[in-house]
Amino acid sequence: METFMVAPLIFLLIYSSAGWPTHTVCKNNHLEIYYRSCDPLQDFAFTLDSCSDLTADHVNIRAATVLRYSIRELFVTVSLGVSGKSIPVFSKQLCEGDHPNLSFCGRKKGELIYHEGPISLNVHEIPQGDFNATVEMFNEDHRTVICTDITILSQ
Repeated sequence: METFMVAPLIFLLIYSSAGWPTHTVCKNNHLEIYYRSCDPLQDFAFTLDSCSDLTADHVNIRAATVLRYSIRELFVTVSLGVSGKSIPVFSKQLCEGDHPNLSFCGRKKGELIYHEGPISLNVHEIPQGDFNATVEMFNEDHRTVICTDITILSQ
């Protein structure tokens, strides 16, 4: 019986030290984009239709997760990692309490949220180099809905 209790504990210790896996968003000769959930309790799914279209007016994405917290209001912040410091570069309210802008606004804890379609990145050029960014979405109670660390390698 003790073996059955020790095995899950060992798995939990190994898993918690390793964290979530790193996912590949896209990879071609000039650009690589990876992401990893920075929420210790939840991973999520994200795909991008094409690496080559990132500077277009709109980019088609798919994203999904199961909510740990309800979202009456939803905010997003994007920060760039520069010299070991986090610099905020973008912040926006995505869902307003009485005026839902997206199909998943107003969803409750435990529900699946899924978004498929175009988004505007407002990126005109991707500079060469290695970049790290953090994207965090949180609700009206400042509870994390999605948190991801993104690595961009551009040549």
